[in-house]
Amino acid sequence: MKFTDEEILALFKRSDTKEKAFCMLLSAYQERLYYHVRRYVHNHEDANDILQNTCIKVWNAIDNFRADCALYSWLYRIAGNEAITFINKQKKRNEIDIEQSSAQYRSASDAIGADAMTQKLQRAIDTLPDKQKQVFIMRYYDEMPYEKMAEISETSVGALKASYHHAVKKIEEILTA
Repeated sequence: MKFTDEEILALFKRSDTKEKAFCMLLSAYQERLYYHVRRYVHNHEDANDILQNTCIKVWNAIDNFRADCALYSWLYRIAGNEAITFINKQKKRNEIDIEQSSAQYRSASDAIGADAMTQKLQRAIDTLPDKQKQVFIMRYYDEMPYEKMAEISETSVGALKASYHHAVKKIEEILTA
C-alpha cells in the first residue's frame, strides 16, 4: 500500500509511529535517492555510505521540516548536499591517488555497463564545479524542469539556466578535445 507524503509526515509527528513513518519514507524514496547519489560518486559503497548519512540527517531533521517544498525535493537536496560534502572531504584528504581513482571509476563504469563515450562524459562531469555538476545531473540525467530544480536548490531559474549552460559548454569542450 502506497502512502502519501502527508500521511507519512503525520505519522512522524507521533512518537509511537515515528519509526514506522521512517520505514515508509525509505520504502518510498530510497531507490530514487540512491541513484541520484550514485551519479555523483560512481561507487556503490560510497553511494550507500552517503545514503546512510542522508537518512541520519533526515531522521534528525524531520521534525523541523516546514513543508514549504515537496518532501522529495527536501530529501533530494539533503542527498545531493551529502554527496558534495563527501566528494569535498575526499578531495581534502587526498585519500585516493589518480591511479586508484581511475581504477575505481573503471570498475564502477564497467559494473553499470558504460561504454567509452559514457565514461568520457562522466569524467567531464566530474571536472565541473559542485554547483554546475549538481545542476547538470538534475537536468541531464533526471530531466528535471528548471522550476523543480529551483525549488530543490533554492536558486532562481535564471541562475540555474546559466549554470547549466556553462556546464554544457565545459563538457562539450572536454568531449571534443
